[in-house]
Amino acid sequence: MTAYIARRLLATIPVMVFVALFVFLLLHLTPGDPAALIAGDDATPEAIAGIRQKLGLDRPIWEQFGTFVMNLMRGDLGTSIFSGLPVTTLVAQRLEPTIVLAVSTLAVAIVFAVPMGVLAAWKARTAIDRVVMGFSVLGFALPVFLIGYLLIYVFAIQLRWLPVQGYRPLEQGIDQTARSIVLPAFALGMAYMALIARMTRASMLEVLSQDYIRTARAKGVATIVVLLRHALKNAAVPIVTVIGIGLTLLISGVVITETVFNIPGLGRLTVDAILKRDYPIIQGLIIIFAGVKVLVNLLIDISYVFFDPRIRY
Repeated sequence: MTAYIARRLLATIPVMVFVALFVFLLLHLTPGDPAALIAGDDATPEAIAGIRQKLGLDRPIWEQFGTFVMNLMRGDLGTSIFSGLPVTTLVAQRLEPTIVLAVSTLAVAIVFAVPMGVLAAWKARTAIDRVVMGFSVLGFALPVFLIGYLLIYVFAIQLRWLPVQGYRPLEQGIDQTARSIVLPAFALGMAYMALIARMTRASMLEVLSQDYIRTARAKGVATIVVLLRHALKNAAVPIVTVIGIGLTLLISGVVITETVFNIPGLGRLTVDAILKRDYPIIQGLIIIFAGVKVLVNLLIDISYVFFDPRIRY
């Protein structure tokens, strides 16, 4: 098991090196002069030259890359062009809402989707199965922003149970935070639930057809024990895999969801940075999102050894 974990850790190094190279080349692959794009159409040559000097574009490219890598190793993601604040400071200011939204979405998706998938597999080819699969198709078909507006209209405008938009920080109380995050979490979690439920059903159907499941049933083992202890555990590897794959949906969905619900998180920061062409912020956020994706995939790969003992050997 130690060798397997070590190999997975080493495999993350070239991925992050490639991400760092891509992020560095982001400025140089942009059509036109990045400094001129940032400065605007009415900028003077002196202003453009100042931006080039501030971004380090006036130095040789190998020197720029070396400085970029050294700064990354020190945890320095650069300085915002427009606000003048370090990117790490801006990220820290926006981190809490995004983490709360992501964790809430994961919790909602897993808590609802896995039982739905298990139930659909147990009641395969029945009305319950068709309802669950119909929900899965609907979750994929409807875009996140449409689900968000529908939830706002029903639960915030018509029923007035929850706030329309905004985010309440944890320091104001967990109950206030929960009220402000429940609609965004469900809006973002719908597609995620659909993905997990479909994979859970497919994986459970394959396991439920195995001989040892029929043997357990023949011995009179309770259905709930067969489903959870025998079937779900052995079907967990593909389910955990799709949870990791769905993280890509989660990261992209955060940008849309935070915009719809006016949540001041990393998604809104990304949109604002793109609109302003604030390249240091864009580069820093790409590295952070890529690092989170690599870390989650690493944790999922490591979790395989606990669900399938064969992987340890």
